[in-house]
Amino acid sequence: MALVSTGALVLQTFPYSETSKVLRLYTGDFGLRSVIAKGALRPRSRFGGLLEPFTEGTASFYLRPGRDLHTLGGWDLVRSRQALGRSLSAFAGASLLAELVLRAGTEDPHPEVYAALAASWDDIAAAATPAEAERVVLTGAWTLVALLGFEPQTDACVVCGRPVPSGEPVRFDAGAGGVACIRCRPVGRLLDPATRADVARMARGHVPTAALVRPGAHRALLRAFLEAQLAHDRPFRSLELFLEHAPAADETA
Repeated sequence: MALVSTGALVLQTFPYSETSKVLRLYTGDFGLRSVIAKGALRPRSRFGGLLEPFTEGTASFYLRPGRDLHTLGGWDLVRSRQALGRSLSAFAGASLLAELVLRAGTEDPHPEVYAALAASWDDIAAAATPAEAERVVLTGAWTLVALLGFEPQTDACVVCGRPVPSGEPVRFDAGAGGVACIRCRPVGRLLDPATRADVARMARGHVPTAALVRPGAHRALLRAFLEAQLAHDRPFRSLELFLEHAPAADETA
């Protein structure tokens, strides 16, 4: 057993007993980990209200090889991101990104995932409009999907392998993991060139600066892809909340 210290993002928390809580962390050096914060629910706990979802800090915990639960020894706050809790849509979007990492993250360190998640949370909190926040969430989701090894194939047909010109409409085959040319998939969800280009850019971390032409199509694509590739018969609870609180038509400009 060794005491280690690393940057950490709080993905999820839940009570462990009347006085303690378990945290699901994504750490810079040890990937996805679970720790128990003993006494965190006591009124005079040294952790106070610091250990909440979306919080970032330096975590010190006793790493036990072969164990699933480690003991938190200390927490130095870096950023609380309280603004994410003031808007239900922002909370839903940030929760969706956290749930993605919980589903597909591993104990192997992945600094790019850590950085992308932290930056997305900051950008959601700083978004000036609901539409801008939605673009950040969509970008964060596709970026994390790509970094975690599930990037959709958008430049070639997943069936025949033919490179697809940028202006050619295609089908979106969520189960196969990308786009298919219309010759290979005569029926199915049609994906227009502009939306396909947006998804490809988002998967590389580029947030669209202009309003999405078809925001509803983007939501449907993300939902179909996550359900086909990552849900594994366990629906993303935060995805439904995110879609429920999508910007209204007059908020998407």
